[in-house]
Amino acid sequence: MKEFIEKAVQDYYRDEIAWCYGCGRLHKDGHHFRTGWLNNTNQTVTYYRPTKDQIGIPGFIYGGLIASLIDCHSMGSAALVLHRKNGHEIGDGTEPPRFVTASLHIDYLKPTPEGALLKAVGTVEEIHPKKWKVVTEMFADDIFCAKGEVIAAVMPDTFKKK
Repeated sequence: MKEFIEKAVQDYYRDEIAWCYGCGRLHKDGHHFRTGWLNNTNQTVTYYRPTKDQIGIPGFIYGGLIASLIDCHSMGSAALVLHRKNGHEIGDGTEPPRFVTASLHIDYLKPTPEGALLKAVGTVEEIHPKKWKVVTEMFADDIFCAKGEVIAAVMPDTFKKK
């Protein structure tokens, strides 16, 4: 299974907004989640291999990590879809939009086993020009472990100022 996203939306965020603990490329201690297009579909994907210290109980991954993965993947997914809707593609020289979480709901369906490659797959639906619903399914290898429904809001300009 492919584990690396070559053109991730997070690679194209301006430096001043690339510090998220989950997906910020500039956060030295963060997870560095990377979101891109799933093959030639309208779905998005993020892969992540948890470290041994990211367990909740021995043998299983901490639920907060799963929440973070679904959250960050969903924000990146909304950014990809809006960027494409605006006539752009990642890496074409235009800055993608940035989103923040307005709502996060997660259903944990099965325990997530330690040592598995996590794969988040997102489907995005516009519900308002500034709000998007993202449904993200999270798999551990081939096991469907969690599903999230996230409302992503376009990042206000006030967030972009230091």
